[in-house]
Amino acid sequence: MRKFALIIILLALQVSYSQSQTINPLLADDIKTQEKWVDSVYNTLTTKEKIGQLFMVQIMSSDKASDNVKNFRLVDEYGIGGIIYSKGGPMRQAKLNNKLQAISKVPLLIGMDAEWGLSMRLDSTYAFPWNMTLGAIKDKKLIELTGKHIGEHCKRLGVHFNFAPVVDINTNPRNPIIGNRSFGEDRDNVTEKGLAFMKGMQDAGVLANAKHFPGHGDTEADSHKTLPTVSFSEERIDSVELYPYRQLIKEGLSSVMVAHLNVPSLEKRRGFPSSLSRHIVTDILKNDLGFKGLIFTDALTMKGAADYIEKDIDGINKRSANTEGGIDLMAFLAGNDVMLMSENPVYGIDRFMEAYEEDIITDVRLEHSVKKILMAKYKVGLNTYKPVKLSNLHEDLVRLKDDVLHETLMEDAITVVKSSKAILPLRDLETKKIAYIALGDDNGSAFFDELKKYTEVHKITADKLDDVISKLQNYNTVVIGFHKSNANPWKGYRFTQKELAWLYEIARNNTVILDVFARPYALNEVLTVDNIEGIVVSYQNSEIAQKKSAQLIFGAIGAKGELPVSAGPYFPVGTGLKYNSVSNLSYGLPEHVGMDSNLLNKLDSVANYAVNNKMTPGIQLLVARRGKVIYNKNFGYHTYAKKNKVDADDIYDVASLTKILGTLPVLMELEEKGSVSLNSKLGDLMLPYKGTNKEDITIKKMLSHYAKLRPWIPFYFATLDSVTKKPDPKYYRKKRSKTFNVEVTDNLFLRNDYKDSIQEIIQESELLSRLRYRYSDLPYYILKEYLEGFYDKPMNEITEDRFYKSLGANYTTYNPRDKFSLKDIVPTEVDSYFRYKKVHGYVHDMGAAMQGGVGGHAGIFSNANDVAKIMQMYLQKGFYGGRRYLKSETIDKFNTCYYCDADNRRGVGFDKPQLGDEGPTCGCLSMTSFGHSGFTGTYAWADPEEEIVYVFLANRTYPEAGKNLLLRENIRTEIQRLIYEAIVE
Repeated sequence: MRKFALIIILLALQVSYSQSQTINPLLADDIKTQEKWVDSVYNTLTTKEKIGQLFMVQIMSSDKASDNVKNFRLVDEYGIGGIIYSKGGPMRQAKLNNKLQAISKVPLLIGMDAEWGLSMRLDSTYAFPWNMTLGAIKDKKLIELTGKHIGEHCKRLGVHFNFAPVVDINTNPRNPIIGNRSFGEDRDNVTEKGLAFMKGMQDAGVLANAKHFPGHGDTEADSHKTLPTVSFSEERIDSVELYPYRQLIKEGLSSVMVAHLNVPSLEKRRGFPSSLSRHIVTDILKNDLGFKGLIFTDALTMKGAADYIEKDIDGINKRSANTEGGIDLMAFLAGNDVMLMSENPVYGIDRFMEAYEEDIITDVRLEHSVKKILMAKYKVGLNTYKPVKLSNLHEDLVRLKDDVLHETLMEDAITVVKSSKAILPLRDLETKKIAYIALGDDNGSAFFDELKKYTEVHKITADKLDDVISKLQNYNTVVIGFHKSNANPWKGYRFTQKELAWLYEIARNNTVILDVFARPYALNEVLTVDNIEGIVVSYQNSEIAQKKSAQLIFGAIGAKGELPVSAGPYFPVGTGLKYNSVSNLSYGLPEHVGMDSNLLNKLDSVANYAVNNKMTPGIQLLVARRGKVIYNKNFGYHTYAKKNKVDADDIYDVASLTKILGTLPVLMELEEKGSVSLNSKLGDLMLPYKGTNKEDITIKKMLSHYAKLRPWIPFYFATLDSVTKKPDPKYYRKKRSKTFNVEVTDNLFLRNDYKDSIQEIIQESELLSRLRYRYSDLPYYILKEYLEGFYDKPMNEITEDRFYKSLGANYTTYNPRDKFSLKDIVPTEVDSYFRYKKVHGYVHDMGAAMQGGVGGHAGIFSNANDVAKIMQMYLQKGFYGGRRYLKSETIDKFNTCYYCDADNRRGVGFDKPQLGDEGPTCGCLSMTSFGHSGFTGTYAWADPEEEIVYVFLANRTYPEAGKNLLLRENIRTEIQRLIYEAIVE
């Protein structure tokens, strides 16, 4: 007997010690003031009102006003303690909330299930990723920041409790209710993430709720539909499922939700719900774990809960137990403080009143829970309640900083689980012919569009597998995107048998990268991965996930994520191959790189002003900083007829940008190889110039426009009829032939030998009378001749082979009609002086046209994204996409102003900022910056000091080239000035 008594005493001491080791998370900083407020409010309440405080009722803010009459009655007449909101928009919820709070004697405690933020963006996407996605992130500071942001959302909306984080350890892939809501299967990872999330949210002043106690991770049934069973031993549950709770409680967890589960090892009564179990709620949670925060039931409306009250009335007489409200009473007597989502709160309160009168509920027990609820209300500021401010509510909830965080989270989460022969990230793009195939039942267009920003990628579709295999014969790399719905975390994630058959067969015949835009468990049914060279898990099919995953595949962002759960037999939890960025351009929000989105949006106004005032029919505008494209917009149309809107894939005649995008990189490459030098003279490089007035002109001087060369020679003019001023039949034919084979425009062919005549005219041309800075196209006619002779190839093939293919600049080309549809090519002019027709898909520059569209000074067509790639390569001192194209010292050598003392701002090939008040830039950027402009309205500039690339493409020459309002009104440089004003760090 003494031994038994001793055991009881030791157990009591153990409980006491356990509780003493945990803090009371409901205590405010000003404990005495809090205690005084709690006591004063408690003493004003009737017994019925005290009981009302124990109930938190679900309200749909999407319901009609008439549907909420009963809710107003519950607040006004029954004094319920709180509300959990579901379904509806923020403004409806805020308005309804203010009305309900206004009639409540004690301010209501407001809760929400906002595990991944509030679904209130205009496109109805969730604010943040699922927990499973967060579980893949190594940086716990990001998880804490996520909790804080979500807490800030809740607080702004008048929400005091967020029923998060979920700390269930999801060890069962078939779990229908947890899955994506869990941080994973590893107890330490779940604990670390749950703790970080909790701290962040509670730092924002919103109380956290860990759920679902004692652990909902290993079930195969939906607790909303039945009573799932957790079959683990008590030892296993203590060491795994309870582990996160133990750690969070030590760190000040505010509340716990008890699950709707059957746990035989913890509750001996067969089929008895955990939320009704005194042993689970009181003995384990309160006593063993020492939890002093609020304890919520899971929804008491869950199917089957009431079926169990007859099995053990636990001290309640049968009349109370078997009438409505008995389930609420049993939950309370088990140790819960808040009855969440009672089937009928009116009956529940009535049953509590009966139990109180029958001494089943004592004053001590009632006071214990009600005062805990009031303590929570004080802690969240309800002692000085203020209504939710309705003005700017949407703006305060849809915040730019949340989008920035969301992007960062996805970048850190996406996981590479396989990369045979280092296939990822994709490099050597000149050797790749890439196809994209979409599997799954959701949209993958954002993924495909982002892939195309890096190189040429074709989407393959067919109804039959044989047709797919046939089409793929022309490709050596296939990216398969498995896209499943992102509408909510419970959506299906499995491959169909047909999709698996297609996957196996495509992988058997091709090099494949599989990207899974669904939970990792999708890989469980993939029987073999032997033939799949690369596998990426992107977790969700959101637009952000799709874009970031495409960037990761091409190495624009590094691979950081690790699987939070095991994915089939091949990829255990923790799998995650790592690699760094290979310095491709990535894409994201300005705030990632120290720019202000709102200030940057001022560019829209200037671009629209230019279009609306007919300075140009349309514009492509791009800004990148620190290797990230942070502004890329299109304005206007191809022409003033307004039939074709400008699209990012449309290509423009970039005119003189050809000089630095085409001729210059090829020359720089030869210079660093020693084939030429800046001091090489024309007479030494090219025999025809030996003995001419140009033989001593150096490359440095002529590319600095400081060689007395004539600015321009109108070569075409001599080929026009002297009377009609139209192309002279002596030089032109309307049909191609062996003699007339230089295509100037459609149905107009120049005599072959006239290209030689152009070079002869340049060789024989007079020099200017004095040495001074004069811009000239002639050096690039000369260098084109030299480079084509050196490589024994036409200039278009040289640039393509040596730069564009490997850069993934597949929109950059000479003679675009050979590769692109006219609907994707922006026209440049209605020619009324040479070709006498609309110039569309042919180079605008007359001299380049007379060279078959391939000039050293003009002829290249491109889009803003491709131009940015080449400028970024220069900015990165010749390195891009994991490859060194040029040496750093080579870039520096050409990006030097050698004749500044002679009032010549130019570098070697590159234009440079003005030396005085007027010039090619806004005058607000560093002297190390460089770029060029083009006659058609184009402009590209890079600044190494601020790491900015700016690209402006236009066709201001359409329909007439004479007016240049873009230049007169400084549109391009005004935009540049606004870019620099948007720098905040």
